[in-house]
Amino acid sequence: MSRALPKYNKRRVTFIGGAAAVALSGTVIAGFALAGEGSKSDGTSARTLAGPGTITCPDVKSKLPAVPASAKAEVDRNLTLLNTQIQEANKRLVDTVGQGGPNFVQNAILGPLKDKRVSTVNRIATAIGRTAAKPQGLDSLAACTLNGAGTNAGGGAAGKPQAGGNAGNTGNAGNAGNAGNAGNAGNAGNGGGAAGTITCPDVKSKLPAVPASAKAEVDRNLTLLNTQIQEANKRLVDTVGQGGPNFVQNAILGPLKDKRVSTVNRIATAIGRTAAKPQGLDSLAACTLTK
Repeated sequence: MSRALPKYNKRRVTFIGGAAAVALSGTVIAGFALAGEGSKSDGTSARTLAGPGTITCPDVKSKLPAVPASAKAEVDRNLTLLNTQIQEANKRLVDTVGQGGPNFVQNAILGPLKDKRVSTVNRIATAIGRTAAKPQGLDSLAACTLNGAGTNAGGGAAGKPQAGGNAGNTGNAGNAGNAGNAGNAGNAGNGGGAAGTITCPDVKSKLPAVPASAKAEVDRNLTLLNTQIQEANKRLVDTVGQGGPNFVQNAILGPLKDKRVSTVNRIATAIGRTAAKPQGLDSLAACTLTK
């Protein structure tokens, strides 16, 4: 015949059960806190740790010589544009987390941003060079870096914006990679098939007579236009099925246009040193995708 437990034993059992429940509850709560919160010592949350990082770029303004009064407005306008470019690139970095493959950030954001910055610093140098010694080597400040990020799919510590300079210049993010000019007259290059073909307006036929002193530089940049289209068509084939509906525009056609703007501007500048500088070549920069 079983005997009833003494009262103190009942209380003991109740207490032990309650303690176990509290211990289990504490484990769950602690686990939840660890999953949702970061250490208060570093102020970094799990959400921050999954951030895409931050794009930072070399400061251009501090590397400029004295800017002539006649060039100040144009230089200031382009310095502001450098800042805007980084802001836009950082926004695109956040908006595209998880998109593309392992090289997406380089091809779709950093590459196009560099192209835009090359164009912008070249305009700054040209503006100063009209009435003073043209600064050299500003192109070396065009490349930007991704700081404090794991992969574009998340993870890694979030980057901290850097102070000063052109930090936060996110530029034409969206433009990916060195898309290239396949045949300056809109040749298919390596394109074709399901990917389609990128074609571009012909630049050479729109040029005035090229002075002998500029011929080598002009020819070199015309060749570069062709190379750019060929590379863009190759990228078009290599990335079939990647990205969303705007991938080709953002990652190939946009950056290709930026590269062509820089290249045709160099052609115009070369001619303009000893003859009338051709105007409106920028209108030939945009290319199209033909299926």
